[in-house]
Amino acid sequence: MRRWFTASLVLGILSALLASGALKRQESHAMAQSSEQAPKVAHMVFFTLKDDSPAARQKMTDACQKYLSDHPGTAYFSAGTRAEQFDRPVNDKEFHIALHVVFNTQADHDRYQTAEKHLKFIEENRDNWEEVRVFDSHVK
Repeated sequence: MRRWFTASLVLGILSALLASGALKRQESHAMAQSSEQAPKVAHMVFFTLKDDSPAARQKMTDACQKYLSDHPGTAYFSAGTRAEQFDRPVNDKEFHIALHVVFNTQADHDRYQTAEKHLKFIEENRDNWEEVRVFDSHVK
């Protein structure tokens, strides 16, 4: 009887320890999945230029590359001119330059908004902006 009690006690303790470790692993895995599944922030900006000459468009895309790429927390960056060959009724043709930046987190996006390079970009280029449209969205 004593052996049976001791064996049951040891098995109970082992089961509790194993369950505790498994629970911690599940919690850790769930936390990792949660951060992996958090949506990224897509920051899409469409610029209509006052001077839309080829030189002005090139200057603007060069400025995007110089000041807006390589910010901390950037998952994706691109900038370029509107693809004029796409001429369907659904195509928006009211812009010249498109900027696409995807940030890993909203905090990364928020830091970008006040970053020195971003502010310098605005300061140096805003005089040629007729209109700026910003589309921020969550993406996976």
